[in-house]
Amino acid sequence: MVSIRRTVAVLATVVFVGGCSFTEDALMPSMTGDESGADGTSQQAAQRQSGQQQSRQQAQQSSGGAQVRTAATNAGYGVPSLGTTVFEPQELPQFQTSSTFVGEKVANLRDDLTELKTRINSHNARLQELRQQTRQAARTYHQSVAQINTRLQIGTTPGNPELVEQWNQAQRDLATVEQSVTQMNELANEVSSTSALAAFLLESVQASYGLSGAIEQDHEQLAILEDATNRTVVLIDRLLNELSEDVSRQNSYLSRERANLSTLSLAIKNGEFYGTSLANQAYGAPSPPTSAGGAERVGQSQPLVVVRFDKDNVNYEQALYNAISRALDRRPQAGFDVVAVAPQTGQQAQTALNRSKARRYAERVLRSLNEMGLPPNRVSLSSTTSQNVQSNEVHVYVR
Repeated sequence: MVSIRRTVAVLATVVFVGGCSFTEDALMPSMTGDESGADGTSQQAAQRQSGQQQSRQQAQQSSGGAQVRTAATNAGYGVPSLGTTVFEPQELPQFQTSSTFVGEKVANLRDDLTELKTRINSHNARLQELRQQTRQAARTYHQSVAQINTRLQIGTTPGNPELVEQWNQAQRDLATVEQSVTQMNELANEVSSTSALAAFLLESVQASYGLSGAIEQDHEQLAILEDATNRTVVLIDRLLNELSEDVSRQNSYLSRERANLSTLSLAIKNGEFYGTSLANQAYGAPSPPTSAGGAERVGQSQPLVVVRFDKDNVNYEQALYNAISRALDRRPQAGFDVVAVAPQTGQQAQTALNRSKARRYAERVLRSLNEMGLPPNRVSLSSTTSQNVQSNEVHVYVR
């Protein structure tokens, strides 16, 4: 585990994580390929390594400290922000209708409006219930995620079955939130039907002014009903607007947390703490890859990450995640070129074998990036050979 935190300069004699190296300065074009920049990167990496080791020691001494870190990490990705408005229509004023034809019409309209208000109260009760259900499921979900991240930060075994079960529970809690979204969509359809009924009722009230045989009392009561129906129509519109906003927020929340769960699954598999999904750090449209897919950059520009497959079971994913995450922090619209680099030998058959093997390694790195949540449209894959490498390597460049 200690070797995972060891960062190196861009020197051929030093290897990162038994085969993986990276440099943050690859994001700065003026620093590319400059040895002094590489030394500066090593100093910065050493400082990061020291800080990370201190954080790990503190987490080992106190699980509460790790929980604080997790809470800080999830501060921007907590319980979805739902509306808080309570939609309760006002009570109708009591009045005695007349015995005229229009008076009887007023009585029927008042009964219809009373029924309409009953339906709104039912919609409101259902909405508040769904909001509470969503908040509770989201809280439980984040508690499970926080516990998993705490164990990962302190250190645990790869594929820990206890963490797998907690992950499964977190997925079930997230499914409850998704179910609430479905039910809110169904409620929105019901409210839309009620809205159409309210609009029809308002038209009926307004049309009743034109009926003959009315007395002044009938028109006064129609005015009261018209005002009350207008307020009810506005209330329903606001209910529909908040429902739409709640559904939109939850859909964004679900998309973000599904990506986080995918990355968390990879972290549990490797027994390492990563963080949030890379999908939640990538914004904007990335620049398209070149026709060569980044292969022409080998030997010409400094890669962000070099994974050297000079032995079996190279543990590169933690370093890869950290490097890509920092790159997206600086440039959220960044794209990445994954290049398989095979050693070029004098024997054509051996070079072809090396190239095929390097390509498989590059595909493995690409799968890791996808599991970390990096969108496929941000990554290109290509391959090349080089006389300057001694073993199969995978280079990752920022574009």
